[in-house]
Amino acid sequence: MQPFLAHPFDSDRLHEECGIFGAIGVADASSFVALGLHALQHRGQEAGGIVTHDADQGFNSAHRFGYVRDNFTKADVMATLPGPLAIGHVRYSTAGSKANTAIRDVQPFFGEFHMGGCAIAHNGNITNAAALRRELIERGSIFQSSSDSECIIHLMARSIQRNIPERMKDALRRIEGAFSVIAMTRTKLIGVRDPLGVRPLVLGRVGDDGFVLASETCALDIIGAEFVREVEPGEMVVISKGKVQTSRPFGPSQGRFCIFEHVYFSRPDSIIGGRSVYETRRQIGVELAREAPIEADLVCPVPDSGTPAAIGFAQESGIPYGMGIIRNQYMGRTFIEPTDQIRNMGVRLKLNVNRALIRGKRVVLVDDSVVRGTTSRKIKDMIIDAGAAEVHFRIASPPTAWPCFYGVDTPDRDKLLAAQMTPDEMREYIGVDSLSFVSLDGLYRAVGEASGRNAKCPQYCDACFSGDYPVAPFDQLERGFRMKPGSETAHNEAAE
Repeated sequence: MQPFLAHPFDSDRLHEECGIFGAIGVADASSFVALGLHALQHRGQEAGGIVTHDADQGFNSAHRFGYVRDNFTKADVMATLPGPLAIGHVRYSTAGSKANTAIRDVQPFFGEFHMGGCAIAHNGNITNAAALRRELIERGSIFQSSSDSECIIHLMARSIQRNIPERMKDALRRIEGAFSVIAMTRTKLIGVRDPLGVRPLVLGRVGDDGFVLASETCALDIIGAEFVREVEPGEMVVISKGKVQTSRPFGPSQGRFCIFEHVYFSRPDSIIGGRSVYETRRQIGVELAREAPIEADLVCPVPDSGTPAAIGFAQESGIPYGMGIIRNQYMGRTFIEPTDQIRNMGVRLKLNVNRALIRGKRVVLVDDSVVRGTTSRKIKDMIIDAGAAEVHFRIASPPTAWPCFYGVDTPDRDKLLAAQMTPDEMREYIGVDSLSFVSLDGLYRAVGEASGRNAKCPQYCDACFSGDYPVAPFDQLERGFRMKPGSETAHNEAAE
């Protein structure tokens, strides 16, 4: 049975692929990694793995399906993972066998080279993985998993460089798309971000000689690590003996960080680019209230991801804020046989409307996004059934009209409501009195770009909203995906 995911409406949400964490120079590094992965559980709930190295026992690993708390808190499991150096990974599949993951697909992956072993954990998605995989198989490589990340190990194996960091540089120069990678050898912890820095990676310090790498700062907080800095786009850091060495394997680059990290993926208590994620989301709500004002009696978040934006909307509009929808915090795996009758209860198993608060009110519902639209319709029905006089939706992101190919589980474009309908058609489909999304410029203002989006050179990756892909998704193009008209020309000009 698959574990229940973090959001009440998993089938109608975008999901981050994974979270990664590494530690060096600390006793029982696997315990630090387990705690870090627990803090990153929202980034992947399907499976997790930890690899460690100990001078006496060498490399050891454990890979399990399910939550970190159910696997990597057991003394018998942790006893098999000794040593002062470890990396780990939590997975939500976007590449490979979605919803049919084999344990061999669970990272970190390990390779043994003549100069020693190396384990890697990858957050992101390789957009030329299919072409690389064909090439490697033709040259004799034998793949053990369906994951695109395994390409990195095989490319490293074919490098002629004399040490593992240099082999990793060779491998990653062949890769296109988005990647934050944490790797470990017998003595080193390595972190790398792709030239655009689409996926996050931060550096922290523990004690005098200990260092950690993590997807988000919230994972540093749980172990009491000091935040040092973000690993920069296109940077490689190699950590050993209490020292950090840095290099830039890909030459000069300009970052295009994923803007949806600010909207939904990252935890609200994390810091991105020196900005509180919570404060950014609250500011999105402020922008929404300015761009799409409405006369109403109550502002309600759709728990939990809509909460900061709803607070901002209420503060700016002057409309009272209230918890009109209550989430059942203990709704994990279905506790009874999921018959058709139980399935039809759907949303009500996970959320309940605060009827006494809603009845007779004109309600503004604030949510983070609309993907397929099915969830929005169900929530609207619940609010109407509770006696609301009007229902207005305000969405804390622009319309999601394009799939992401950089490490986010996104439906095909024909399943995205905003790709098939105009905003007014979406309003009619959902059945609400009004529907408004924050503008792309408004979103950029909320993340600190006072002048909004630079259309000629966007400051962030916003392809899921704009269709402007910073890296052409070649594997998808081979399968027939059509980019927005003009995008291919822009990519060709950028390449020249």
